[in-house]
Amino acid sequence: MKVIKRDGTTVTYDRSKIVTAIQKANAEVEDKEKVSVDKIDEIIEGIEARRRNRILVEDIQDIIEQELMADGKFILAKTYIIYRYSRELVRKANTTDDSILSLIKNRNKDVMEENSNKNATVASTQRDLIAGEVSKDLTKRLLLPEKISKAHEEGVLHFHDADYFLQPIFNCCLINIGDMLDNGTVMNGKLIESPRSFQVACTVMTQIIASVASSQYGGQSVDIRHLGKYLRKSYDKYKSRMMAEYGDALSSEMLENIVNERLTDELRSGVQTIQYQINTLMTTNGQSPFVTLFLNLQEGDEYIKENAMIIEEILRQRLEGIKNEKGVYVTPAFPKLVYVLDEHNCLKGGEYDYLTELAVKCSAKRLYPDYISAKKMRENYEGNVFSCMGCRSFLSPWKDKDGNYKWEGRFNQGVVSLNLPQIGILAKGDEDKFWRLMDERLELCYEALMCRHNALLDITSDVSPIHWQYGAIARLPKGAKINDLLMDGYSTVSLGYIGIYEVTKLMKGVSHTTPDGQEFALRVMNYMRAATKRWREETGLGFSLYGSPAESLCYRFARIDLERFGSIPDVTDKGYYTNSYHVDVRETIDAFSKFTFESQFQNISSGGAISYVEIPNMRNNLDALAEVVRFIYDNIQYAEFNTKSDYCHVCDYDGEIIINDDNEWECPQCGNKDHNKMNVTRRTCGYLGENFWNVGKTKEIKARVLHL
Repeated sequence: MKVIKRDGTTVTYDRSKIVTAIQKANAEVEDKEKVSVDKIDEIIEGIEARRRNRILVEDIQDIIEQELMADGKFILAKTYIIYRYSRELVRKANTTDDSILSLIKNRNKDVMEENSNKNATVASTQRDLIAGEVSKDLTKRLLLPEKISKAHEEGVLHFHDADYFLQPIFNCCLINIGDMLDNGTVMNGKLIESPRSFQVACTVMTQIIASVASSQYGGQSVDIRHLGKYLRKSYDKYKSRMMAEYGDALSSEMLENIVNERLTDELRSGVQTIQYQINTLMTTNGQSPFVTLFLNLQEGDEYIKENAMIIEEILRQRLEGIKNEKGVYVTPAFPKLVYVLDEHNCLKGGEYDYLTELAVKCSAKRLYPDYISAKKMRENYEGNVFSCMGCRSFLSPWKDKDGNYKWEGRFNQGVVSLNLPQIGILAKGDEDKFWRLMDERLELCYEALMCRHNALLDITSDVSPIHWQYGAIARLPKGAKINDLLMDGYSTVSLGYIGIYEVTKLMKGVSHTTPDGQEFALRVMNYMRAATKRWREETGLGFSLYGSPAESLCYRFARIDLERFGSIPDVTDKGYYTNSYHVDVRETIDAFSKFTFESQFQNISSGGAISYVEIPNMRNNLDALAEVVRFIYDNIQYAEFNTKSDYCHVCDYDGEIIINDDNEWECPQCGNKDHNKMNVTRRTCGYLGENFWNVGKTKEIKARVLHL
């Protein structure tokens, strides 16, 4: 039996600790109030007879108190309670020592692996992680209701980002970059005026991104279309200078050639500034800014020509990659790219198809961009097309007082996710019990989400001037409260969920891709969606249903349930739960069928939805990839591709690294087996960082390869 301590760590059950605790209470009372050794053994045997794989230390102590009182030892029970309380006070005085010291000594595996974008051995990053450990401790003990903390520990739900909950900051946002560039902003007390050229606009934009990222814990997205006017400014500047200097000495054709040559140089330099600054800057969170660039050409945009040039250069530079410390071109993790497919570029003879062809090449080699269908998005969001936030959550439609839709300058207050398979395990196929448990646990999620909302109430704009005073979100006066931006759906509050596939398997015995399973899965999705709608109507807050790449949460929930309920075929025995509504990776299904099937869930999960397919050898399958992109435009709102992207640093082999007969990675060109000299990445869930081998150096890598 494993015992879950108050700090969340797991230790092996030790009956001697129970004996010691009761005997210490025994020593404080008169002989007639003492409990016998036989009774102590009886209490311990009662605990062990429960045969729990996993039990909270608080539950053990509750059982002891109940048994003592049932035996009429009320004074002893009171003494034990006082002993327990005094021990709790000692623990509360300092509960983070071990987690912090183990982090410094690089032994805290959970913290070091929780965020793949952070190098937990670097001193500057460790400062953020240390602060996070303190925040998690205070959140669990003091800031959250005990039942929410307990639900989190037992895997009923997941209270995301507890390592930042201590501070009044939020999750992710769409930076109002257009307003900040056009009207200026302030950083570190210094006025940044509106740029007069494209190069300067790119520099200012990256400075804004870094400043914004340092005062929130989720991702940010910026719409590149706001840079178009600044490329036009640079063009006009070069042209006026050349005309002033040479007058009629240059023909109009030669003038255009020279101006465009200089403009091309500035375009290349500006985009390079974005790429290199984002990848070399370090925010106060101990990582590069978690930023997404939104690549969307809008019909009717005055600067659509310039924006097409900018998107083309961004894709070209991403295709090339960035050199690592060995001088090898690699795929940078940031910025993430989201490319919008519309009538003019969906590979059906549109004017900007050449950009999509470049995007397909980029996806084949560098995995990004992801793709959004403008056609499907307009169907789901009242005719609008806008970027997901950096964490891939989507805002809900919101109009200002003039009736205009507003997207940029809005944000997400936080996320709590529900463990659906655990409900299925407890229900044991009984639908009445299942829906009762759903109601109970949705209510817990609601209370947890209200904790996130209430933590932001009444904070002032001074907490983060770049957000609240200088344009990233708003331009409030100093000292003003941000409450209005939390209400009426301006910002979202997200209910996440894990394991539609597994809960369907548990309740119906079949995958949710079968007719019976699909009907049940859609009922579960609509039930959660109805709950968020009800909460929105009752509170006026922007509750939404959010299916996202949940990184380690798919593993955390599965691990907890395995320890608690044992091995359940096709559920806990896999070591992971399937994210949100996705098809289980072991099912045989083609890309078109997978997108078609999952698209019906995306419009229900309007607070966040993404689907992916894995296409092997994408670099040699450009035609097939292009065909899938065409399909995306007509059939699904948001999609990405997964593939293998391997590289051997010994011989420069740029192809698929194999797994040999000894179950080791091996370069097929030079035979290199040193995994430290290979770059083997997978993107089943979006991970693009360094790989970590397990103890046995087997097929498992940190890249969350669900199919290996």
